[in-house]
Amino acid sequence: MYHVMFDVDDTLIRSSGFDAHCFMDAVKRVTGLDLNRGLDEYPHATDRGILRTFIQNQAPDEQLDCLEARVKSVFIQNIRLYLEQHPVQEVRGAKAFLHCLLADERFVVSVATGGWGETALLKLQAAGFQTDQLLMASSNDHYVRTQIMMKAREIAGDVNDLPLTYFGDAAWDRQACQDLGVNLVIVGDKVSHHQQVRDFLDVDRLLRFISGSR
Repeated sequence: MYHVMFDVDDTLIRSSGFDAHCFMDAVKRVTGLDLNRGLDEYPHATDRGILRTFIQNQAPDEQLDCLEARVKSVFIQNIRLYLEQHPVQEVRGAKAFLHCLLADERFVVSVATGGWGETALLKLQAAGFQTDQLLMASSNDHYVRTQIMMKAREIAGDVNDLPLTYFGDAAWDRQACQDLGVNLVIVGDKVSHHQQVRDFLDVDRLLRFISGSR
């Protein structure tokens, strides 16, 4: 058996652009402050991790749990409003590939996203994914990406440390997989990696990447 784990934004769906805008707007509306760096420049580029560093650097009087609840509420509203007005596209072939794996007893499937779980589900559902079977860990669980991935493994019941392949799109995915010794497939062209695809249409190639994770 194999464990296959997916990121969400720009891995399964094309969403990082509007997601980042909605997040920064939520922080601004709640605190009155602009984030003082790009989201990819934070030491932990997860929703909770960004807020944690934001507090340390810009809002020392805030408490993380309280600020997170307030920002998340506005962020969810922002995402809902965006989704009502704009279509969200899957990365080509992502739905079919994900659901193929879910239906195959050879694979354990999970999702590990640096975003909050509530908004991840909203975006996936808007793009037409069936989410009732998804086993997901998110920034709700931890601010560190490697810890989110380990939590996804736990949620999926992977107690035997199955060969694990992670599909991600960004430099922080590459670093997390390197830290954990996880087989990585990069989706898209943001970063370079020896296992890299544009989309999920070549299923045979994708399965070869997974089977090589032993």
